[in-house]
Amino acid sequence: MSPALYWMLVVWGVLTGVLIILLIYRSTLTMQEDEQLFLDESASAMAKEQTELLAKVGKITPVVKALGGVCGVMLLVIAGMFIYSALNAAAP
Repeated sequence: MSPALYWMLVVWGVLTGVLIILLIYRSTLTMQEDEQLFLDESASAMAKEQTELLAKVGKITPVVKALGGVCGVMLLVIAGMFIYSALNAAAP
């Protein structure tokens, strides 16, 4: 295995780990989100909590999408590099 391929695998593993942690965090946030919210004067604190949750999820979602795309592209590049090096090693 070439050093470049090794380091790409390490970076891909770290980025994928961060992606998994963000996905778990986002899912714990959305578990606390209510489908319906019936408000009266005494429930204004609940409304504030729900808007804060939506803001947090809104901040995390673009990062998750970008990180997922980067991880996917890196996986394709790593697979291409692996196949290329295997074909070159098999050639006489």
